[in-house]
Amino acid sequence: MATIARSLKEEQKSGNTWDVERIRADFPVLHQTVNGKPLVYLDNGASSQVPQIVIDRGSAYLEQEHSNIHRGVHYLSQRATTAYEGAREKVKRFINARDVKECIFVRGATEGINLVMHGYGRKFIGAGDEIVISAMEHHANIVPWQMLCEEKGARLRVIPMNDAGELLLDDYDALLNERTKFVAVTHVSNALGTINPIKEITERAHKYGVPVLIDGAQSAPHMPIDVQDLDCDFFTFSGHKLYAPTGSGIVYGKAELLDRMNPFQGGGDMIKSVTFEKTTYADLPNKFEAGTPAIASQIGLGASIDYLDSIGREEAAAHEHELLRYATEKITAIEGVRIIGTAREKASVLSFVIDEIHPHDIGTILDQEGIAVRAGHHCAQPVMQRFNIPATARASFAFYNTKEEVDVLAHTIEKVIEIFS
Repeated sequence: MATIARSLKEEQKSGNTWDVERIRADFPVLHQTVNGKPLVYLDNGASSQVPQIVIDRGSAYLEQEHSNIHRGVHYLSQRATTAYEGAREKVKRFINARDVKECIFVRGATEGINLVMHGYGRKFIGAGDEIVISAMEHHANIVPWQMLCEEKGARLRVIPMNDAGELLLDDYDALLNERTKFVAVTHVSNALGTINPIKEITERAHKYGVPVLIDGAQSAPHMPIDVQDLDCDFFTFSGHKLYAPTGSGIVYGKAELLDRMNPFQGGGDMIKSVTFEKTTYADLPNKFEAGTPAIASQIGLGASIDYLDSIGREEAAAHEHELLRYATEKITAIEGVRIIGTAREKASVLSFVIDEIHPHDIGTILDQEGIAVRAGHHCAQPVMQRFNIPATARASFAFYNTKEEVDVLAHTIEKVIEIFS
């Protein structure tokens, strides 16, 4: 598989187009039928599929290396530790962190945000302080900050957005003041697809000395990430949206902030010494990684990064952008369908509603035709409230999707409308 992927990247560099069928061959789950129809998997915003090379790497760990990391002196433990820490090195390069110790393994973006809330927020945010988030946040970047505000007597402020699903930066400026102590904003909206101007948002917060967390769960799979260029203080993403197993992910933090923070959890491997009188915490990154981690999953995350590097991330992103453009054109042309989220800058998310048809009914009928989409509020209920809708149907694309699959989606949406007419 890796050899095929490398040769594909070489072909792309020579000017050939994206060979989606060769890419699809790397993903065994795509080659099946659902309800007697070929699977059309368009739920990548929830979880992307896993290439064979990542599956094989996880199997190799379980078959040949399975052991606890860090604490063992025996052969298997040393092999597992090398593989696990090797994955961390790959993450460092993937996001261009300054140092590997700034990359903390977590189960996903939700745990990453909670780690920062507990470790930084509970220590440095107090009564009367303000936390700024945006109107398009996933619940994972709302609820932890609400919990903190309730505990500390702080105040949650929200950056509004326009009817296209774009943040109003003038209103953001108006929210920033001497009481602002933290900003937490999504890079790409999971419900709308909007790509937010994160670098600019971070620069404006830093003028007030305010640290910024970026929820990169929807951006890391679709665009290059350079945390040094963005200058964000924290960045988190989930492996299961990045063609890796569930239970994998990362939270990046600037070392000077991580050093000042409290650990998220206590237990083994995050300490230097323990007595009944006092515990001394381990150095970064171990300080934030208590207990036995999801070793196989994080090694799988490293393998997924290898895979993305081998196929060409820029070429993959270009294919996804063309898919989104094509799908937007096709779906917009269907009478009675309305796209929710029409920002000028979007990633691979297409949310839509159909007049007088509940999104759950849309999703059910699409499933009968073998098409997997997400139907619901997408853990973004305030977004639904902003657009005065209960839910949407959401098609989310990956580099292994095709225009032919978009055609199937559009044809089946027309069929849904006929059924309910």
